[in-house]
Amino acid sequence: MKKTALIMAGGRGERFWPKSRKSLPKQFLSLTDDGRTMIQLTVERIRPLMDLEDIYISTNRAYRGLVMEQLPGIPPENILCEPVGRNTAPCIGLGAVHMAKKYEDALMMVLPSDHLIKYNQMFLNALKDGCGIAQKGKNLVTIGITPDYPETGYGYIKFRPQEADGNAYAVDRFVEKPDVETAKEYLETEEYLWNSGMFIWKVSTILDNMKSMLPDMYDGLFKIAEAIGTDKQEMVLEKVFPELESVSIDYGIMEKAQNIYILPGVFGWDDVGSWLAVERIQKSNERGNVVTGNIITINSKNNIIQGGKKLIAAVGLENLIIVDTEDATLICDKGSTPDIKMVLENLKICNREEYL
Repeated sequence: MKKTALIMAGGRGERFWPKSRKSLPKQFLSLTDDGRTMIQLTVERIRPLMDLEDIYISTNRAYRGLVMEQLPGIPPENILCEPVGRNTAPCIGLGAVHMAKKYEDALMMVLPSDHLIKYNQMFLNALKDGCGIAQKGKNLVTIGITPDYPETGYGYIKFRPQEADGNAYAVDRFVEKPDVETAKEYLETEEYLWNSGMFIWKVSTILDNMKSMLPDMYDGLFKIAEAIGTDKQEMVLEKVFPELESVSIDYGIMEKAQNIYILPGVFGWDDVGSWLAVERIQKSNERGNVVTGNIITINSKNNIIQGGKKLIAAVGLENLIIVDTEDATLICDKGSTPDIKMVLENLKICNREEYL
């Protein structure tokens, strides 16, 4: 069966401010030493499984030019620009109807554009296993990440180890982000995986589930599908898509559906959720500092410092994040990274849009 992929690339990446901005969000930035952006790495990672013409990018209309610039091999008609953000269920539904129009049915992988994978071949093996499970029937497959510490920032998925199909397990339930004690309990049971937001299913399977569980959304998507390839395509999308319910695929489908399987993933996954991720993906020096740019450190340790041509001299600093751009500089204690969003909230209140 034809393999396709929908790469979701519409996010703003606000926790990577001030480098990530409305005009250049995280997925279009390079955070690794090789200079390639996160969305470029995502596409390159799956190329052994499919041609570029079978890869679709779902994004904000404002980022169409960035997608075309960074991914010149993707057919323009495969760049699906949402008029407004409507969460992951409508995003995935829009991709599914485009694929259904082109192929009638196909295997559909859904992947975020801003995750990093250390071991590509192991990741590809997991995708192949997932395709095998999804192709068997009306199975919905997700890839979970084997947790190695009690993370409170991720959702978890409980599986049933006694119900296996090859390397996959039947899903018992999806659970929300836990507190620390609950996360520790999850680890001890060895029956919970982190929810990675990666999925595999047949196009027909996800559309059938939408028809039964999100019928209004399905009806709207069907109207959009009828207009694909006609001169009314953009007009219908502009009118119908904003009316679709804003709901996540987890809440709208996965928490209620049958025949859900999960594959444990052990391939060096990182969701690059905040500046703290830089410590995990870039090399630190002997003092534990991770630096990029024209940087001098004196008696400083365990800092993340991102600069450019301008010299940054750090003296006697510890456990700080310093990010310098042309028009804004962030200085943040590592323990306060969740509060970076408060900076953006203040900028919005003060109408300082030029810094967002």
